[in-house]
Amino acid sequence: MKLAEKIRRGDRPFVVAGPCSAESEEQVMSICSQIAQNPSVQLLRAGIWKPRTRPNSFEGLGEIALPWLVQAGKATNLPTTTEVANQKHVEAALKAGIDVLWLGARTTVNPFAVQEIADALRGVNIPVMIKNPVNPDLQLWIGAFERFEQAGLTDLTAIHRGFSVYKHPKYRNVPTWQIPIGLKEERPDLPIICDPSHITGRRSLLLEVSQKAMDLNFDGLMIETHPNPDEAWSDAAQQVTAHGLNEILSQLVLRSSEVSESVQGMLQELRSKISILDDRIFELMGARMEISEEVGQLKRENNITILQQDHWKQVIASRIENRGEHRLTQQFVRQLMDAIHQESIRHQTKVMNIEKGAS
Repeated sequence: MKLAEKIRRGDRPFVVAGPCSAESEEQVMSICSQIAQNPSVQLLRAGIWKPRTRPNSFEGLGEIALPWLVQAGKATNLPTTTEVANQKHVEAALKAGIDVLWLGARTTVNPFAVQEIADALRGVNIPVMIKNPVNPDLQLWIGAFERFEQAGLTDLTAIHRGFSVYKHPKYRNVPTWQIPIGLKEERPDLPIICDPSHITGRRSLLLEVSQKAMDLNFDGLMIETHPNPDEAWSDAAQQVTAHGLNEILSQLVLRSSEVSESVQGMLQELRSKISILDDRIFELMGARMEISEEVGQLKRENNITILQQDHWKQVIASRIENRGEHRLTQQFVRQLMDAIHQESIRHQTKVMNIEKGAS
């Protein structure tokens, strides 16, 4: 059975666990032996080559560490996986006997690197897991799967690890859940695993993000584990012990995607009400944009710029101040108003430049 089929057909969550980086033979064997005692762990991971942002950081021990991971897999009777970023990595991992390969976010963002790895694996029957690119680009992520499929590899799994931002107050990489949801819509055949370690960057948030992934019907989790996380050579803050991993998995609430006939009827009734409200929202939006065009016409006649910054600041401040009475978050109100504002600008631009647009 293909790995992708095993992930989709097995009990949730399918768990991939192991250290961020292989640091020593003893470290790899110790943590893998511990986590293998949890039946949810079905794939052992360890970083052999580590792409780091700055030079002189620990970038992995390289090929010397591959046999440690392979031996740990044999000792625990579990398959193994590691990250590859180029043809040389692929050849070394295959030669050592690694069972599954994965592409990191820094590799997925580069189509040349993805194609190089796909070409290196042409004719090889091995499962490949692909993390999302560092930027929130759904088509770039999908393109990576297509490159492997065109090379003849079809045992593919997606890994959601979040997207890079500058100094986010909560996450190391923001989850931007709509991107993996979009992937599930366009490629329902692909199983999807969440990597809460890289999303959160800190162990205190692992359970929260893991639960969110399960509630969104993700198939599995990739969680970095280490014998002594605080002493880890890389990404210490986001790793947990084997005991910590067990605690997270034991606290997860797993909900079914199956709906009984009686509940389906009640859901349909509520969804019908939502549909009616959605129709009203769109009707109101259409009416609002008609007024925006009238505003654009008035600005055109009086030679006024579209953007009135002071007015817009007042509108945003008012909406955010009053959001509580509607039980809406500040983030949602801001995103909604920004979207409405951009659409309003589009309508005003059409009116104000009507002669320039004529052919």
